[in-house]
Amino acid sequence: MIKLSSIEKSYKTGSQQLKVLKGLHCHVREGEMVAIMGSSGSGKSTLLNILGLLDGFDEGEYVLAGESMADLSERVAAKYRSRFLGFVFQSFNLIGFKTAMENVALPLYYQGVSRKERNVRAMEFLEKVGLTDWAEHLPNQLSGGQKQRVAIARALVGKPRVILADEPTGALDSKTSREVMTLLRDLNGEGITMVVVTHEHDIAELCDRIINLHDGQILTDTVNV
Repeated sequence: MIKLSSIEKSYKTGSQQLKVLKGLHCHVREGEMVAIMGSSGSGKSTLLNILGLLDGFDEGEYVLAGESMADLSERVAAKYRSRFLGFVFQSFNLIGFKTAMENVALPLYYQGVSRKERNVRAMEFLEKVGLTDWAEHLPNQLSGGQKQRVAIARALVGKPRVILADEPTGALDSKTSREVMTLLRDLNGEGITMVVVTHEHDIAELCDRIINLHDGQILTDTVNV
C-alpha cells in the first residue's frame, strides 16, 4: 500500500540546509497497522507529512496504492488525500461551532456530496464509533475520548484506504487511550491500513510493527508477536 524508497528531505534554516530524512526506505503492506516511534527531531512528523501528501520530498520515490506521489500539484495532492487518506490528530482538530455530526460530515462537503447524504453517512460512522446519542452535541460538550472518536469517524467517512494517526492518544488518559486504540485496531481488522505515530510504548505494542526512527533513518523495524 505504501512504498518509500530512498526518501530524502531537507529544510532551509537561514543559510543552512537541515537534512531531516536521509535515504529512508519503508514498506507498509495493505491492511497492516504500523507504529512509528522516535525521539524529538528523529523525523517522525516530517515522514507523516510526506505520507499524508502535506509536504513534498527532495529525492527518492513514494508509491501509494501503486501510484507515484512525486511532484504533485496541490490540487492533485488534495485529490489523492480525499481518495486514499484519513487523518487523526492528537488535538482532535474539531470545529467548535459544529455538532459532532457536522464535524464528521465535513469531508463529504468538500467531495460535493449532498447535505442529506452527508448526514446519513455521518450518522453511519458515528454509530460505528458508538456515538449516535451524541450527534447533536458540540465538541465542548464531549469528553476527550468522545472527541477523538468523532475525529476517527470524520477520518473514516470518506472511506479511505489508509488512516494516518499523529499521537492519537496523546491527549487522553490511559483507560481512554486503550479504548481508542481498540477502536483503531477493530477498524484495521476491517482492512484499513493504519500508520500511528506515538511516543508511548504500550500503544505501539498494540500495532503489528514498530518502526523506530533515529536521525532521519530507520534504526529498527520490529514485528510484534
